Amino acid sequence: MTRFVVEDDVWAIFPHAKIGVVVAQGIDNSIKNASVYEQMLQEAEKEARKFLEFEELSRNPVIGVWREAFRRFRTKKGARCSVEALLKRVKNGQHIRTINPLVDIYNSVSLRYGLPCGGEDIDKFVGDIRLALADGHEPFIPLGGEENDPPYEGEIVYKDDVGAICRCWNWREAQRTMLTEQTKHAFLCIESIDDTRHEALHQALEELAYSVRHYLGGTVKMHILDARHSEISITD
Repeated sequence: MTRFVVEDDVWAIFPHAKIGVVVAQGIDNSIKNASVYEQMLQEAEKEARKFLEFEELSRNPVIGVWREAFRRFRTKKGARCSVEALLKRVKNGQHIRTINPLVDIYNSVSLRYGLPCGGEDIDKFVGDIRLALADGHEPFIPLGGEENDPPYEGEIVYKDDVGAICRCWNWREAQRTMLTEQTKHAFLCIESIDDTRHEALHQALEELAYSVRHYLGGTVKMHILDARHSEISITD
């Protein structure tokens, strides 16, 4: 059995956070009709403009709340929440490119709801996956990279028994566990640290689960973790 656990050190910093999870099993993530996902992303880009009321990125609430959050734990210089990176591209008139169906689906959900979304291939996990403070020795090769770039001690990371899976909470994912067209079993997550947006988290999680099931088949299960419910089983 593989578990996902949010450790107490994270709740100590963010006691009101909620982590939405979709566990997808037996999916077909191969690209069959890229235009479907191109259109999905383009429509989401249009919707995302509602989160860009102010010219200065950090003044927009869905970005500002994560800027503030990243000041509460140790991060790499220049690291930003994943949703800020997406919204910055939209602001600059750059289209979000398609990658593979799972990534396209969670990027579109991220844009529609202004919440960070990510995902990993469950079959590439070693042991449990944890959201935790790094000890600074976890191996990490970033997506598209070749050299080890371990997290800082005290950095919030997703990690398993082999190393870090995503640095600076939701900034940069690892090459080792990335989603590919061959992915059959996926761990997808959406994070909320703003008390006023937890309903948006529920809606985003439902849309994510529905889209994965609708486009990729298989089965999906939804979970929401908080300080009172900090662990789930993701495989039997």
